[in-house]
Amino acid sequence: MKNVKQSNVNIHRDSWVEINLDYLAQNIKAIRKQTPNNVKLLAVVKADAYGHGAVMLAPTLLASGADMLGVASIDEGADLRNAKITADILVLGAVPVWAVESAVKLDLAISVFSKDHILACRQAYERTGIRPKVHVKIDTGMNRIGVSTDEAVDFINEVRSSDFIDFKGVFTHLANAEIREKTELQIEKWNSVISKINTDGLLLHILNTAGQMCYDVPNSNMRRAGIALYGLYPDFPEGGEKHIPKLKQILSLKGRIVHIHQAKDHEGVSYGHTYIAHGTRKIATVPLGYADGIPRGLSNKIFGVLNGKKVPQIGNITMDQMMFDITDVDANVGDVITLLDENNSIDEWAKILGTINYELTCRLKVRLPRVYTR
Repeated sequence: MKNVKQSNVNIHRDSWVEINLDYLAQNIKAIRKQTPNNVKLLAVVKADAYGHGAVMLAPTLLASGADMLGVASIDEGADLRNAKITADILVLGAVPVWAVESAVKLDLAISVFSKDHILACRQAYERTGIRPKVHVKIDTGMNRIGVSTDEAVDFINEVRSSDFIDFKGVFTHLANAEIREKTELQIEKWNSVISKINTDGLLLHILNTAGQMCYDVPNSNMRRAGIALYGLYPDFPEGGEKHIPKLKQILSLKGRIVHIHQAKDHEGVSYGHTYIAHGTRKIATVPLGYADGIPRGLSNKIFGVLNGKKVPQIGNITMDQMMFDITDVDANVGDVITLLDENNSIDEWAKILGTINYELTCRLKVRLPRVYTR
């Protein structure tokens, strides 16, 4: 019986995600270098840091140039607080009015954009004696959440005059950073509001990852970095890039071969036999599937790297397993096939599927163990 290679990572699966914290630090330093000295930087770690692991990444982000963190919900903020992360945290999404008191107790800043939010802040203050920290969200064109630009000035003035609120900032979100005409319209609406309010002591933020790489907005003193932290790029307007840092994908996806066998000429592989062997082929099985966040639509369209050589994935990706043609590679059970790393970008998967890299990194957090490296 052949000796089987043992795991060099402390997990109980033969597939895992590796996150390179050195690359993360390099990425945020590169972003910080492109950010003016008088402008703060908010690192967006919502959706468990886009599937990378917010609790594990936050210390590196904060040590490498981030001034504060952004999450989507109170629960995400609570996870960071439970991990002893003491930095400023803003809940970028809509907070239920009944949960404002929880945000206050966790020292989380919240987004507000309605009269109900103001009332909830008053009630939370009366119960806790702590003024809720708030950022007013303006809707300049996303049509998702936020106070309309027609009502924004009056709403902001009401928030500022409320002595039970700790007013921290004003922000909006770009809906079409890759379309210059639409973005410039949003910037105009933003400038119209900001020019009419007292901005003393406020954080003003409009630029997301794509925005800060393509536009300059004087009426802002904080930027939000999202997908770029993880070494990936958003869409840009044609010829519109201005400040593009050099980034490295921090995520790698790996699996060990658990079985090797031969498929004879004209035999099919996996459900539906979407792959038919031409001649005898050596087939390797790796325990990765669509339940791990690898879309079935990638079947027969991607490759891995085994012992320095590309090997095609063959047959339909199943719930828990996938197969590779390793006929031309000298390999054994226990050898590692790398599906994603800094040299094999998840962007290629996104192109195949007609989606965005954000969606795919979030999918990979379903049940795969994470290993953090330097």
